[in-house]
Amino acid sequence: MRQQVAQVQDWLKVHQKTILLDAMDSPSLLPDSPERQRIAQQADLLIVLGGDGTMLSGARLVERRGIPILGVNMGGLGFLTEINFEDLPEALEKIFSGQFQLDARLMLAVHIRRANQIIGSYSALNDIVVSKGHLARMISTTVSVNDAFMTNIQSDGLIVSTPTGSTAYSLSSNGPILDPSVDALLINPICPHTLSHRPFLAPGNVSISIQLTSQECAMATVDGQEGQEIITGDKVEIQASGHRTQLIRFPGRTYFEVLRKKLRWGDGLV
Repeated sequence: MRQQVAQVQDWLKVHQKTILLDAMDSPSLLPDSPERQRIAQQADLLIVLGGDGTMLSGARLVERRGIPILGVNMGGLGFLTEINFEDLPEALEKIFSGQFQLDARLMLAVHIRRANQIIGSYSALNDIVVSKGHLARMISTTVSVNDAFMTNIQSDGLIVSTPTGSTAYSLSSNGPILDPSVDALLINPICPHTLSHRPFLAPGNVSISIQLTSQECAMATVDGQEGQEIITGDKVEIQASGHRTQLIRFPGRTYFEVLRKKLRWGDGLV
């Protein structure tokens, strides 16, 4: 990876661009590291080398400023990344000449409330997951939408996903694939005890509350990367964020092309 980063630096220097580089060691994974704070506050373009996990981290980092993000796939599936590394020089030329589009992606604002006090606040590009803890037993939750009671549910957990996150954990839990431009939130139970509990698509302007009612502790996990333990009575409150992730896209590439390539649609029976 260091060799590729050095190449990117050389290409950017040719265009006389100021480079803010995230340190390539474990402290850089912390959102409040000095390197990441400089990027969050000063960068005009974020170039992410990695897979979808790195993209999710980068999206949360620059969420409040909404700067363009170019994803360069160095991992596996790469739903969020736009190009491969060998295509980066041509992509940078297009970006610096204005030949690109911005794909605005809905994000989630998440608050965890305990006894009327917020004990944690997060943002997510993919999803928020409330799931069982260490013991292999179901958890009980009460779900409300816009303060209206929706259901009580026993399950291994619940996923509240953005359209972007519909191809992540929710897809593995038999959830539908949503076009990223759809303004909606997806509520998807994980292995529900009652089979009539099915994925539910809600408008993007609603607020969703998940309250843990069982005695077992559970986990609230954001984008599979951050989160905290919750206890009986805690509420996880979710709504669309006022910010959007701005992904760089190039003309001529559609979302259906991404699905065909990543999910191998049309390649025969799997």
